[in-house]
Amino acid sequence: MNQIDPSLQIGSVELAVSDLQRSVDFYTQAMGMQTIERDERHAVLGPSAGRPALTLTGIDSPTIPPQRSTGLYHVAWLHPSRAALAQTVRRLVGARWRIDGASDHGVSEALYLSDPDRLGIEIYVDRPREQWQRPANGSGVTMFTAPLDLDDLLSQAADATPEIDAGTIIGHVHLKVSDVPAALAYYRDTLGFEEQAELGSAAFVSAGGYHHHIGLNSWESRGGSPAPANAPGLRRVELTLGSPEALAEMAGDPLLGGSLLGADAERLTVRDPDGQLLQFSAR
Repeated sequence: MNQIDPSLQIGSVELAVSDLQRSVDFYTQAMGMQTIERDERHAVLGPSAGRPALTLTGIDSPTIPPQRSTGLYHVAWLHPSRAALAQTVRRLVGARWRIDGASDHGVSEALYLSDPDRLGIEIYVDRPREQWQRPANGSGVTMFTAPLDLDDLLSQAADATPEIDAGTIIGHVHLKVSDVPAALAYYRDTLGFEEQAELGSAAFVSAGGYHHHIGLNSWESRGGSPAPANAPGLRRVELTLGSPEALAEMAGDPLLGGSLLGADAERLTVRDPDGQLLQFSAR
């Protein structure tokens, strides 16, 4: 596999939820997103009316995901500035929504929470690339977990805004996998992502030198299997490439093999080793 298109971005995700209205209320009121489309079974949301980034699909007869199942660890919403992130934090606090953690990762400043179905969310801002630490061999990035200076972050914005900053995007998606080496081999060797860091029970891959577009860990899911179809969770990740030519080149790669579910001029669909659906399209 050739290296994946360096201009790749994560365009959107689809989440299956147990109570559609409850989830819409959370993502619009606490997270500050806009409703773009809505019917009885689905809602499409985004940071602005012209940029859908999140599809919510209601589940009939929902069940609780089994412990140690694979799937979503978190969807990470990348804010364009520290002030924008501070406004989201203040909005969540104003909505009395629990924030579970906050960390300085060197490459970024991040806070963690869960949606009404306990699906993980990260809200974060990147540090400038020139400040990212690199390993001694110069390959990849050095990420760590240290306490976040929350007071300094919150000083960047005195008040919450009712809507999330329109420049917010999905920066990365972090997945729970059954076997990190197998998942890493697929994303790196088959799909062509660049390995940025590998910690044994977690690995991080990206395109274009980003710290990570996809996170993989087995902290809670080693040897696990996907949750039932009627359990809340991640249903689809849509990734966008920079051109139709990049999409066509990817579609013609024989290494995709049995993971390839379909390909045409507009979309390529694969499933990773843990059954996660990934769709690639061209911007």
